[in-house]
Amino acid sequence: MFERVLSFLRDLPAGPGAHTSTDDPRVAASALLYHVMNADGVRQDVEWERFKAVLSESYSISGAELEALAAAGERADNEAIDLYAFTSVLKRHLDAEGRKAFIGLMWEIVYADGELHELEDNTVWRVAELIGVERHDRVEARRKAAAQAPGARGISSDE
Repeated sequence: MFERVLSFLRDLPAGPGAHTSTDDPRVAASALLYHVMNADGVRQDVEWERFKAVLSESYSISGAELEALAAAGERADNEAIDLYAFTSVLKRHLDAEGRKAFIGLMWEIVYADGELHELEDNTVWRVAELIGVERHDRVEARRKAAAQAPGARGISSDE
């Protein structure tokens, strides 16, 4: 399933100006991943590196193209007034499995520092709701990400 969403993300359009518009699914995804990374108010190097690794793996990009997409996501998030502008784009471009896999990527970013902050948890919850990912799928994605992050601590309940 994860390979299918990576394949889908790689195939999303990247035409002229693609990395500057929030209507571009790549920029929307980058902005949401950037947003969850900063939800707790602390951006650690390990989170930034995981953010860039997720973008690189998802879109098969590196170097200047990766830096441009990361910067476009950061810029879009900083200029946004809400998450809907990004989630509506992803909802249009991803099928149900792709949306679940995207929530899994968000959890990877959250757990990159080995901690779960309630603001990060809330951000993933809101994004999942906006893109139509069911509670049990969100919780299962969180459990998988937490299991892959040794020493993870933070919220231990399912909600």
